[in-house]
Amino acid sequence: MANLLPPLSYPADGEQAFHLELKRRAHAYLSGRGDHRFADAARWAKAIVLLLLCVGFYLLSLAQQQALAFMLCYFAFVMMGMLLNVNVNHDASHNAFARTPWVNRLAGRLVTIPLGVDPDYWRTRHVSYHHVYANVEHYDLDTEENGFFRQTPFQRWRKHMRYQHLYWPLIAALSLPYIALVFDWSDRLGKTPLAAEAVLAGRKGWAVFVASKICHLLVVLAIPLFVCQQNGIGWPTVLIAYLLSQMLASLLVVFLLLGTHWAQAEFYAVPEGGKMPQGWYRHNFATACDWETAPKWLQHLTGGLNYHLTHHLFPGWNHRHYPALATMLAEIATRHGMDYRCIGYRELLNQQQRFLRTMGQPPQ
Repeated sequence: MANLLPPLSYPADGEQAFHLELKRRAHAYLSGRGDHRFADAARWAKAIVLLLLCVGFYLLSLAQQQALAFMLCYFAFVMMGMLLNVNVNHDASHNAFARTPWVNRLAGRLVTIPLGVDPDYWRTRHVSYHHVYANVEHYDLDTEENGFFRQTPFQRWRKHMRYQHLYWPLIAALSLPYIALVFDWSDRLGKTPLAAEAVLAGRKGWAVFVASKICHLLVVLAIPLFVCQQNGIGWPTVLIAYLLSQMLASLLVVFLLLGTHWAQAEFYAVPEGGKMPQGWYRHNFATACDWETAPKWLQHLTGGLNYHLTHHLFPGWNHRHYPALATMLAEIATRHGMDYRCIGYRELLNQQQRFLRTMGQPPQ
C-alpha cells in the first residue's frame, strides 16, 4: 500500500479581489450570450464526426489486403481516437462536456478504448492531483520521478539525463502506453496515492477495469490480427501498426502539452506544515502558461490544451470558451499584478528545450 498524501493548503494571499472580478466577468460573459459552460451543438457535431471517422477508418483497415494500406488506415483510426480523447475525454473528465455526469463517464469509457488508458484512474490523477497540486513534488502525479526523465529540480540526477533534451521524444512516445500498462495497474493494485480515492471500488470496479483492458486489446489487436490473417496480411504487420500507432498518438498528445508546465515555470517541494507559499491563483500563474496555435484554426483540434493556464483556472468549462476566457484573464491579470503568459509555439519549444537541458545538468 502506498503512503497516503496529506492535503496541502493555499493561503488567501490577497487574491480575493482577483477571484471576485474573474468570476463576475465569467458569469457576465455567459449571461450576456445566454450560454452555458458545457459543449454546444458544434462541439457535439465535432465529436460525432471524429467518432464516425474513428470507426470508419477502423473498418476500412480491416478490409485492406495490402500491408501499407492497412497500416495507413489503422494509423488514421488510432489518430482519430487520440483526437476524441483530446476533444471529448479531457472535457468529460472535468464534467464539462455533457451536463449529465454519467454521460461524461460513458463518453470517457468509450473514447479511451483505442488508447487503452483507464478513464477513471486517469481522471482522478488529473483532476484530484495534477490540477490541485501542479508542479508540487510527490503531489503532482504527472511529474513523478521515473529514473529516465528529470522533470523537477528535486529529483535525483543520473548521468544519462545529460541527453534527455535529445531522447525526450522517445519518452513522450511511450507516455500513454506507460500510463496504460504501469500507472493504471499500479493504481488498481493500490500501490499509489490513489488508493485513498476508492476509484472503481470492489468487484464491480475490477470487472469494469479488466473488461476495458480486454476490450482495448480485442478491438485494436485481436480482431485485426484475426481478420488480417484472412486477408493475407501477416501478424508482424499488425503488431508493428499497433505499437507504432500507440507511440505516435502518445507523441502527438505530449506535443500539445509540451512545456506548458515547464516554460519558465516554478517547482515546489512539499512545504513544511502543509501550507503552500502562495495563493492558489498565483500558484497556477507560476506553474502554467497558454500558447498560441499557428495557424489559428489548429486550435479547433487541440481541445483547448494550448490554453492550458486558462484551463487550470476554468477546468469546469468546455474548451470552446477558452479563447474568450483567455482574453478576459489577460486583462484582469494585468490589473491585479498577476503574470499571465501566452507565448507562441516556437517559443514554447525553445523554452522546453532550455528546461530539459537545465534539468539534465548535474545539481551544483
